[in-house]
Amino acid sequence: MEQERDQKSTGSIDVTRHKVGSLTVYEVTDYELEQFEKGAPSSIYLNFSIFLSSIAVSFLVALLSTNIESEKVFIVFLIITIIGFALGLLLMFIWLRNRSSMQSVVQKIKERKP
Repeated sequence: MEQERDQKSTGSIDVTRHKVGSLTVYEVTDYELEQFEKGAPSSIYLNFSIFLSSIAVSFLVALLSTNIESEKVFIVFLIITIIGFALGLLLMFIWLRNRSSMQSVVQKIKERKP
C-alpha cells in the first residue's frame, strides 16, 4: 500500500530490464534520415494505381451487369473504365520501377558496417 502511494505521488514505475545478446548500431546522415521521414517517394504511385484500378473495376461491373439505355452515359462509363485501367496500369509499372529507392538507402547504410 505504501509502495503504491509512492508510485502515484512520484509518477515512477518499476522497470525490468532484460539484457540483449548483441546490438548493432548504424550511423545515418541527415539526408538519409530525411529520406526515411518522407517515406518511399513511389508509394503515391501505388496508392493512385489502386484507386484508379478500383474505379475502373467498379465501372466495368456496372457496364457488364446493367443495360444502359443512354448512349452518352454508356460512352462516359466506357471512357472512365478505359482511362482507369490504363492509368492504373501505368502507375503500377512506375511504382514497380521506382520502389527500390528506400531499399537502396537501407542497403547503403548497411554497407558501412565494418
